[in-house]
Amino acid sequence: MYFVLLGSALLVGGLLAVQASANLQLTRAVGTPYGASALQLGLAAVVLAVLAAATGAIGAVALVPDVEPWHLAGGLASPLYITSGILLFPKLGALATVGLFVTGQMFPSTALDLFGLLGVPRQPLSAGIVIGASAVLAGITVLSRPVRATRAGWIGLGIAAGAVLPVQGAVNARLRADLHAPIAVALISFAVATLAIAVVLLLNRTPAPKLVPLRDMPWWGWLGAGCAAAYVTATFLLIPEIGAATTVALTVTGQQIASAVIDHCGLFRMPRRPLTSARVFGLALLVTGSLLVQLG
Repeated sequence: MYFVLLGSALLVGGLLAVQASANLQLTRAVGTPYGASALQLGLAAVVLAVLAAATGAIGAVALVPDVEPWHLAGGLASPLYITSGILLFPKLGALATVGLFVTGQMFPSTALDLFGLLGVPRQPLSAGIVIGASAVLAGITVLSRPVRATRAGWIGLGIAAGAVLPVQGAVNARLRADLHAPIAVALISFAVATLAIAVVLLLNRTPAPKLVPLRDMPWWGWLGAGCAAAYVTATFLLIPEIGAATTVALTVTGQQIASAVIDHCGLFRMPRRPLTSARVFGLALLVTGSLLVQLG
Protein backbone atom coordinates (compact mmCIF):
# COMPACT_ATOMS: atom_id res chain seq x y z
CA MET A 1 0.00 0.00 0.00
CA TYR A 2 2.86 2.35 0.84
CA PHE A 3 4.33 1.98 -2.64
CA VAL A 4 0.91 2.70 -4.17
CA LEU A 5 0.88 5.99 -2.25
CA LEU A 6 4.38 6.82 -3.50
CA GLY A 7 3.38 6.09 -7.10
CA SER A 8 0.25 8.20 -6.73
CA ALA A 9 2.33 11.17 -5.57
CA LEU A 10 4.61 10.80 -8.60
CA LEU A 11 1.63 10.62 -10.96
CA VAL A 12 -0.23 13.66 -9.64
CA GLY A 13 2.98 15.65 -9.84
CA GLY A 14 3.15 14.92 -13.56
CA LEU A 15 -0.42 16.11 -13.92
CA LEU A 16 0.62 19.59 -12.77
CA ALA A 17 2.86 20.02 -15.81
CA VAL A 18 -0.01 18.90 -18.06
CA GLN A 19 -2.35 21.28 -16.24
CA ALA A 20 -0.20 24.33 -16.90
CA SER A 21 0.17 23.46 -20.59
CA ALA A 22 -3.57 22.93 -21.01
CA ASN A 23 -4.32 26.19 -19.23
CA LEU A 24 -2.37 28.12 -21.85
CA GLN A 25 -4.90 27.01 -24.47
CA LEU A 26 -7.76 28.04 -22.19
CA THR A 27 -6.13 31.44 -21.69
CA ARG A 28 -5.81 32.03 -25.43
CA ALA A 29 -9.48 31.18 -25.86
CA VAL A 30 -10.73 33.28 -22.94
CA GLY A 31 -8.40 36.21 -23.53
CA THR A 32 -7.09 36.76 -19.98
CA PRO A 33 -5.13 34.56 -17.54
CA TYR A 34 -7.38 35.57 -14.65
CA GLY A 35 -10.47 34.63 -16.62
CA ALA A 36 -8.94 31.28 -17.55
CA SER A 37 -8.05 30.61 -13.91
CA ALA A 38 -11.57 31.51 -12.77
CA LEU A 39 -13.13 29.26 -15.42
CA GLN A 40 -10.88 26.33 -14.61
CA LEU A 41 -11.31 26.61 -10.85
CA GLY A 42 -15.07 27.04 -11.17
CA LEU A 43 -15.30 23.98 -13.42
CA ALA A 44 -13.27 21.92 -10.94
CA ALA A 45 -15.57 23.06 -8.12
CA VAL A 46 -18.65 21.98 -10.12
CA VAL A 47 -17.14 18.56 -10.86
CA LEU A 48 -16.26 18.07 -7.20
CA ALA A 49 -19.75 19.18 -6.12
CA VAL A 50 -21.28 16.52 -8.37
CA LEU A 51 -18.89 13.88 -6.96
CA ALA A 52 -19.64 14.96 -3.40
CA ALA A 53 -23.37 14.71 -4.02
CA ALA A 54 -23.01 11.33 -5.71
CA THR A 55 -20.92 9.86 -2.90
CA GLY A 56 -22.97 11.34 -0.07
CA ALA A 57 -20.12 13.57 1.10
CA ILE A 58 -21.94 16.82 0.38
CA GLY A 59 -23.49 16.79 3.86
CA ALA A 60 -20.05 17.42 5.40
CA VAL A 61 -20.16 20.96 4.00
CA ALA A 62 -22.71 21.77 6.72
CA LEU A 63 -19.91 21.36 9.29
CA VAL A 64 -17.93 24.29 7.86
CA PRO A 65 -19.24 26.89 10.38
CA ASP A 66 -17.75 24.80 13.21
CA VAL A 67 -14.17 24.61 11.90
CA GLU A 68 -11.31 27.02 12.52
CA PRO A 69 -11.44 29.79 9.86
CA TRP A 70 -7.83 29.25 8.78
CA HIS A 71 -8.64 25.63 7.94
CA LEU A 72 -10.63 27.03 5.00
CA ALA A 73 -7.73 29.06 3.60
CA GLY A 74 -6.06 26.27 1.61
CA GLY A 75 -7.91 27.22 -1.55
CA LEU A 76 -6.19 30.61 -1.69
CA ALA A 77 -3.04 28.94 -3.02
CA SER A 78 -4.62 27.58 -6.19
CA PRO A 79 -5.30 30.92 -7.98
CA LEU A 80 -1.70 32.04 -7.43
CA TYR A 81 -0.23 28.76 -8.66
CA ILE A 82 -2.50 28.38 -11.68
CA THR A 83 -2.18 31.99 -12.84
CA SER A 84 1.60 31.88 -12.36
CA GLY A 85 1.83 28.78 -14.54
CA ILE A 86 -0.18 30.48 -17.27
CA LEU A 87 2.13 33.50 -17.19
CA LEU A 88 5.45 31.70 -16.82
CA PHE A 89 5.22 28.65 -19.10
CA PRO A 90 5.39 30.62 -22.39
CA LYS A 91 8.07 32.98 -21.02
CA LEU A 92 10.47 30.57 -19.34
CA GLY A 93 9.48 27.18 -20.73
CA ALA A 94 8.02 24.20 -18.92
CA LEU A 95 11.25 22.88 -17.41
CA ALA A 96 12.54 26.19 -15.99
CA THR A 97 9.09 27.13 -14.68
CA VAL A 98 8.56 23.79 -12.96
CA GLY A 99 12.10 24.06 -11.57
CA LEU A 100 11.09 27.31 -9.88
CA PHE A 101 7.91 25.72 -8.56
CA VAL A 102 9.98 22.81 -7.24
CA THR A 103 12.40 25.12 -5.44
CA GLY A 104 9.51 26.99 -3.90
CA GLN A 105 7.85 23.77 -2.74
CA MET A 106 10.85 22.05 -1.20
CA PHE A 107 11.72 24.51 1.56
CA PRO A 108 8.26 25.12 3.07
CA SER A 109 7.57 21.38 3.00
CA THR A 110 10.85 20.70 4.79
CA ALA A 111 9.99 23.36 7.38
CA LEU A 112 6.57 21.77 7.91
CA ASP A 113 8.24 18.44 8.64
CA LEU A 114 11.13 19.73 10.77
CA PHE A 115 9.02 21.95 13.02
CA GLY A 116 5.77 19.99 12.95
CA LEU A 117 3.83 22.98 11.67
CA LEU A 118 0.12 22.99 10.80
CA GLY A 119 -0.38 19.55 12.32
CA VAL A 120 2.25 17.78 10.16
CA PRO A 121 4.13 15.05 12.13
CA ARG A 122 7.56 16.33 13.16
CA GLN A 123 10.62 14.82 11.49
CA PRO A 124 14.29 15.25 12.54
CA LEU A 125 16.83 17.14 10.43
CA SER A 126 19.22 14.84 8.56
CA ALA A 127 22.22 15.08 6.29
CA GLY A 128 20.08 13.91 3.38
CA ILE A 129 17.70 16.85 3.78
CA VAL A 130 20.58 19.35 3.89
CA ILE A 131 22.36 17.85 0.87
CA GLY A 132 19.09 17.47 -1.02
CA ALA A 133 18.09 21.08 -0.42
CA SER A 134 21.52 22.21 -1.61
CA ALA A 135 21.16 20.11 -4.76
CA VAL A 136 17.74 21.65 -5.47
CA LEU A 137 19.25 25.13 -5.18
CA ALA A 138 22.11 24.16 -7.49
CA GLY A 139 19.69 22.64 -10.00
CA ILE A 140 17.43 25.67 -10.23
CA THR A 141 20.50 27.91 -10.55
CA VAL A 142 21.54 25.98 -13.65
CA LEU A 143 18.04 25.90 -15.16
CA SER A 144 17.27 29.58 -14.54
CA ARG A 145 20.66 30.91 -15.68
CA PRO A 146 19.45 31.97 -19.15
CA VAL A 147 16.62 34.09 -17.72
CA ARG A 148 17.63 35.28 -14.27
CA ALA A 149 19.49 38.39 -15.44
CA THR A 150 16.49 40.05 -17.05
CA ARG A 151 13.50 38.31 -15.46
CA ALA A 152 14.18 38.30 -11.72
CA GLY A 153 10.54 39.18 -11.05
CA TRP A 154 9.31 36.16 -12.99
CA ILE A 155 11.71 33.93 -11.05
CA GLY A 156 10.41 35.29 -7.75
CA LEU A 157 6.84 34.68 -8.87
CA GLY A 158 7.61 31.06 -9.73
CA ILE A 159 9.25 30.41 -6.36
CA ALA A 160 6.39 32.07 -4.47
CA ALA A 161 3.77 30.11 -6.43
CA GLY A 162 5.53 26.85 -5.61
CA ALA A 163 5.94 27.74 -1.95
CA VAL A 164 2.20 27.95 -1.30
CA LEU A 165 1.47 24.39 -2.47
CA PRO A 166 2.79 22.39 0.51
CA VAL A 167 1.14 24.89 2.87
CA GLN A 168 -2.11 24.34 0.98
CA GLY A 169 -1.78 20.58 1.38
CA ALA A 170 -1.15 20.85 5.11
CA VAL A 171 -4.07 23.25 5.66
CA ASN A 172 -6.42 21.04 3.66
CA ALA A 173 -5.25 18.06 5.70
CA ARG A 174 -6.43 19.90 8.81
CA LEU A 175 -9.79 20.52 7.17
CA ARG A 176 -10.00 16.83 6.31
CA ALA A 177 -9.51 15.98 9.98
CA ASP A 178 -12.44 18.29 10.77
CA LEU A 179 -14.84 17.02 8.12
CA HIS A 180 -13.73 13.39 7.58
CA ALA A 181 -14.82 13.71 3.93
CA PRO A 182 -12.01 14.16 1.37
CA ILE A 183 -14.27 15.09 -1.55
CA ALA A 184 -16.02 17.74 0.54
CA VAL A 185 -12.63 19.16 1.53
CA ALA A 186 -11.57 19.41 -2.11
CA LEU A 187 -14.90 21.03 -2.98
CA ILE A 188 -14.49 23.67 -0.27
CA SER A 189 -10.90 24.32 -1.33
CA PHE A 190 -11.92 24.96 -4.92
CA ALA A 191 -14.95 27.01 -3.92
CA VAL A 192 -12.66 29.30 -1.91
CA ALA A 193 -10.20 29.42 -4.82
CA THR A 194 -12.95 30.29 -7.31
CA LEU A 195 -14.25 33.07 -5.08
CA ALA A 196 -10.74 34.50 -4.63
CA ILE A 197 -9.90 34.58 -8.35
CA ALA A 198 -13.36 35.98 -9.15
CA VAL A 199 -12.62 38.93 -6.86
CA VAL A 200 -9.27 39.44 -8.59
CA LEU A 201 -10.97 39.26 -11.98
CA LEU A 202 -13.52 41.90 -10.98
CA LEU A 203 -10.88 44.24 -9.57
CA ASN A 204 -8.37 43.80 -12.38
CA ARG A 205 -8.79 46.09 -15.37
CA THR A 206 -8.06 43.50 -18.01
CA PRO A 207 -10.33 42.68 -20.96
CA ALA A 208 -13.46 40.77 -20.03
CA PRO A 209 -13.30 37.01 -20.73
CA LYS A 210 -14.45 36.00 -24.20
CA LEU A 211 -16.38 32.76 -24.14
CA VAL A 212 -17.24 32.40 -27.83
CA PRO A 213 -13.75 31.23 -28.98
CA LEU A 214 -13.89 28.28 -26.55
CA ARG A 215 -15.39 26.12 -29.28
CA ASP A 216 -12.14 26.43 -31.22
CA MET A 217 -9.99 25.30 -28.31
CA PRO A 218 -8.55 21.75 -28.44
CA TRP A 219 -10.37 19.28 -26.22
CA TRP A 220 -7.35 18.81 -23.98
CA GLY A 221 -7.50 22.50 -23.06
CA TRP A 222 -10.14 21.47 -20.52
CA LEU A 223 -7.83 19.02 -18.73
CA GLY A 224 -6.52 21.66 -16.33
CA ALA A 225 -9.55 21.49 -14.05
CA GLY A 226 -9.31 17.71 -13.64
CA CYS A 227 -5.55 17.85 -13.08
CA ALA A 228 -5.92 20.56 -10.45
CA ALA A 229 -8.69 18.69 -8.62
CA ALA A 230 -6.65 15.46 -8.63
CA TYR A 231 -3.53 17.20 -7.31
CA VAL A 232 -5.24 19.11 -4.49
CA THR A 233 -7.21 16.06 -3.35
CA ALA A 234 -4.21 13.73 -3.53
CA THR A 235 -1.83 15.99 -1.61
CA PHE A 236 -3.98 16.47 1.46
CA LEU A 237 -4.66 12.72 1.49
CA LEU A 238 -0.96 11.85 1.11
CA ILE A 239 0.65 14.33 3.52
CA PRO A 240 -0.74 12.69 6.71
CA GLU A 241 0.23 9.24 5.38
CA ILE A 242 3.76 9.72 4.01
CA GLY A 243 4.76 13.18 5.29
CA ALA A 244 4.95 16.60 3.67
CA ALA A 245 8.56 16.32 2.46
CA THR A 246 8.04 12.88 0.90
CA THR A 247 4.82 13.98 -0.78
CA VAL A 248 6.43 17.08 -2.22
CA ALA A 249 9.62 15.22 -3.20
CA LEU A 250 7.65 12.75 -5.32
CA THR A 251 5.17 15.23 -6.78
CA VAL A 252 7.95 17.57 -7.84
CA THR A 253 9.85 14.67 -9.38
CA GLY A 254 6.77 13.88 -11.43
CA GLN A 255 6.50 17.55 -12.38
CA GLN A 256 10.12 17.69 -13.47
CA ILE A 257 9.99 14.58 -15.63
CA ALA A 258 6.72 15.59 -17.31
CA SER A 259 7.89 19.16 -17.93
CA ALA A 260 11.16 17.93 -19.45
CA VAL A 261 9.23 15.74 -21.89
CA ILE A 262 6.84 18.59 -22.76
CA ASP A 263 9.73 21.00 -23.40
CA HIS A 264 11.85 18.54 -25.36
CA CYS A 265 9.03 17.29 -27.59
CA GLY A 266 7.03 20.52 -27.83
CA LEU A 267 3.88 18.83 -26.58
CA PHE A 268 0.59 20.66 -26.01
CA ARG A 269 1.59 23.33 -28.56
CA MET A 270 4.45 24.50 -26.35
CA PRO A 271 7.61 25.89 -27.99
CA ARG A 272 10.14 23.11 -28.40
CA ARG A 273 13.17 23.55 -26.13
CA PRO A 274 15.55 20.59 -26.60
CA LEU A 275 17.30 19.18 -23.57
CA THR A 276 20.86 20.47 -23.66
CA SER A 277 23.57 18.97 -21.45
CA ALA A 278 23.24 21.92 -19.03
CA ARG A 279 19.46 21.47 -18.76
CA VAL A 280 19.84 17.72 -18.22
CA PHE A 281 22.39 18.42 -15.48
CA GLY A 282 20.09 20.93 -13.79
CA LEU A 283 17.17 18.49 -14.03
CA ALA A 284 19.30 15.71 -12.53
CA LEU A 285 20.24 17.95 -9.61
CA LEU A 286 16.60 18.81 -8.97
CA VAL A 287 15.47 15.19 -9.06
CA THR A 288 18.38 14.02 -6.92
CA GLY A 289 17.81 16.78 -4.41
CA SER A 290 14.10 15.99 -4.19
CA LEU A 291 14.77 12.32 -3.57
CA LEU A 292 17.47 13.04 -1.00
CA VAL A 293 15.02 15.14 0.95
CA GLN A 294 12.55 12.25 0.77
CA LEU A 295 15.07 9.63 1.85
CA GLY A 296 16.64 11.93 4.43
